[in-house]
Amino acid sequence: MSDNHYIKNNSSSGLFPILQYSYTSLFTFAGLLLAFMLLLNCNSSGTDASSRWVGTWSTAPQLVEPRNMPPEPGLSNNTLRQIVHVSLGGNKLRMRFSNEFSTSPVTMHAVHLAASLDGSKIDTNTNQALLFNGAQEVTIPAGAAITSDPFQFALKPRSNVTITIYFGETSPDVTGHPGSRTTSYLLTGNKASAVDFADAVTTDHWYIINGIDVMAPESAAAIVVLGNSITDGRGSGTNKQNRWPDELARRLQENPATQQVAVLNQGIGGNCILRACLGPAALDRFERDVINQAGVRWLIILEGINDIGQARGASGSAEVASGLIAAYEQMIDAAHAKNIRVYGATLLPFGNSFYDSPEHESARSKVNEWIRTSGRFDAVIDLDAALRDPSAPLRLIPEADTGDHLHPSETGHRLMAEAVDLTLFKTAED
Repeated sequence: MSDNHYIKNNSSSGLFPILQYSYTSLFTFAGLLLAFMLLLNCNSSGTDASSRWVGTWSTAPQLVEPRNMPPEPGLSNNTLRQIVHVSLGGNKLRMRFSNEFSTSPVTMHAVHLAASLDGSKIDTNTNQALLFNGAQEVTIPAGAAITSDPFQFALKPRSNVTITIYFGETSPDVTGHPGSRTTSYLLTGNKASAVDFADAVTTDHWYIINGIDVMAPESAAAIVVLGNSITDGRGSGTNKQNRWPDELARRLQENPATQQVAVLNQGIGGNCILRACLGPAALDRFERDVINQAGVRWLIILEGINDIGQARGASGSAEVASGLIAAYEQMIDAAHAKNIRVYGATLLPFGNSFYDSPEHESARSKVNEWIRTSGRFDAVIDLDAALRDPSAPLRLIPEADTGDHLHPSETGHRLMAEAVDLTLFKTAED
């Protein structure tokens, strides 16, 4: 994450604890004090050297379209409870909030994090108020993002947590993430500490929230998955947390050798690489959504299908295919410059979908051939091979198809995750 925020370290209430002692000489006291200082320095150095911030959950922000805006009564002076599914666990967290696409400030009077129970309920024993430079209230300027002060929280791997925000005045144009696949709850007034939002207005979108980092061992690291609606979770189950990046996180946690690997989903529904479709173009958001993520060591790119599907004619499709290859090259170089390994995922079949045409299929084939054979990626994840129908290779296998012949079903999301070789993600330095 970028450093355009305040960070307040509340891990220590003083430089030294109070010591009770008796002594017979100043020399004895000085010797004891010197030994204590050396021990304290060694312990502090060991802690600092063996841990770092790593992202455990994130979502890519965008300007929310009119049809996905918050429902009545709106955000201003009301309380919104949102649920997210983390990947990596930890005991010290920080959280990021984004107002980057809004033209007016957003005030948060109070923000609480808690372990999620059924529906909108929280475990009150875990309810934690967040601070921003020592204060509970904060205003996010238009076009900006902020990060909370670090705080203690027992976060379990692959658990659901609730973020409850009591807003003040908010912007009429909202920064958020429409494709949450998760229900959010809105109540009037200040309900920041309410156990249950049973009578709330519901909406399946996220607003303002952007990411959670954990303080993790130095060996821990994150995978960023850059993509469009397929990565964002179209076709997965609402509130099931079974998008293919979630399924990948599950497999990583179940494998002892990769339990320190987090997965950050940076998919945006309708997104393109080469131009702004829905959300900013992947090239334009690459630094924010990939390079600036905390602890990122690997990048999976599964994007380009919307560029191809919206290309016009044979010449337009060929031009898009060449543009995508150039864009992959550019992203690979930028990631490698930051010691991030880049894995190319082949584009899924779309036969019989609304994107299907001979020109579009020619472009997809050209792009996939380059991904497989160019040698530019550090590895290839062949999702096309994993999900295509052997009897009709230009189509998804029926069990992996939602019915629109473009987006994978819940089974398809699971099969995508199962096609990823976990040995690509070493947690030790290599």
